[in-house]
Amino acid sequence: MTSTAGTTTKTKDAAVLNSLGFAKSPADTRVVVAMSGGVDSSVVAAMLAEEGYDVIGVTLQLYDHGAALAKKGACCAGIDIHDARHVAESMGFPHYVLDYENIFQDAVIEEFADSYLGGATPVPCIRCNERVKFKDLLETARDLGADCMATGHYIQRADGTAGPELHSAADPTRDQSYFLFSTTPEQLAYLRFPLGHLKTKDETRALARKYGLEVADKPDSQDICFVPDGNYASVIEKLRPGAAEPGDIVDADGRVLGRHDGVIHYTIGQRRGLGIGGLSEPLYVVKLDVDAKQVVVGPKELLATRTVPVREINWLGDEPFTARKEWHLGVKIRSTRPAREAIVRPTSETEAEVELLTAEEGVSPGQACVFYDLEGPRVFGGGWIWRGQSS
Repeated sequence: MTSTAGTTTKTKDAAVLNSLGFAKSPADTRVVVAMSGGVDSSVVAAMLAEEGYDVIGVTLQLYDHGAALAKKGACCAGIDIHDARHVAESMGFPHYVLDYENIFQDAVIEEFADSYLGGATPVPCIRCNERVKFKDLLETARDLGADCMATGHYIQRADGTAGPELHSAADPTRDQSYFLFSTTPEQLAYLRFPLGHLKTKDETRALARKYGLEVADKPDSQDICFVPDGNYASVIEKLRPGAAEPGDIVDADGRVLGRHDGVIHYTIGQRRGLGIGGLSEPLYVVKLDVDAKQVVVGPKELLATRTVPVREINWLGDEPFTARKEWHLGVKIRSTRPAREAIVRPTSETEAEVELLTAEEGVSPGQACVFYDLEGPRVFGGGWIWRGQSS
């Protein structure tokens, strides 16, 4: 049968596994729950506490508390820490707040600023999962003697013939696999995702009401936690004073069409706000040349890309990545786009050239390229898009 924790209970070598996959009672199984203060992680903690697990809630303080308290719509803010603590008190399990501000600054924010200044379009939430939540926090969970760590992410973990596998969430509208592609096999063996099997977010909120959680109707976080209102440029200017140096807006042939106030104010694929009206056809940002301080614009067809160089690959297949010359997979180059059929050609254990069978628009260095099974929900990892050797 399937428990509320979303893991099948079964018999193996005459030992009955609990809902988290351990051959012992829930009371003898310690689980650290990463609690952001939102409804998802709160439900996970409450669910496991009700099942009788030895639950410890941990919330990370990632940035300045004063700024957090003044901002809504981001995770791990001051009010969220309060909400997480309240859930722990109401369900009767211990809760700790860990100050990870310095780690978060060094591992996530600084790289975000440097990547953005380099003309890339970074995805800091992936780096946060990779370098903070699933690294430092996971080690903290081990130090606390936990058998596993559970999160509120919408993704599934399945036991395969070669070990734990990463699968997309049952609800495609909530699936977070794009942001978790860099989860390693070793981390996956320790992690649990009790909400991944739920069909809708309404089911999660219904569980929150069942457990009497005040966060049942709390809105989902929308922004990157340290980027108010999605204004990347303003954050970069604070982190790197003087970064917004003016320059030329040029077409693909190098003809100057206008001026800009800094490359950091633009993204690949941008159409509005270019300040070069009166043209016969709409133009889009097709390239950001940081060294020349140029924003290159052109017609929409110049955005189309079929060849994507990828590096820092985290491979989650059963065979070594280089065991084949080609892998026929689905790939996502943005979290909001569906997976498209592609041929992935390894050039090393951590690098590859990805050929998209259908050209994609707006592919930008700094984004993730995530690999999916063409026939099922399995996630085969992924890597980071870069400019390639020719740039």
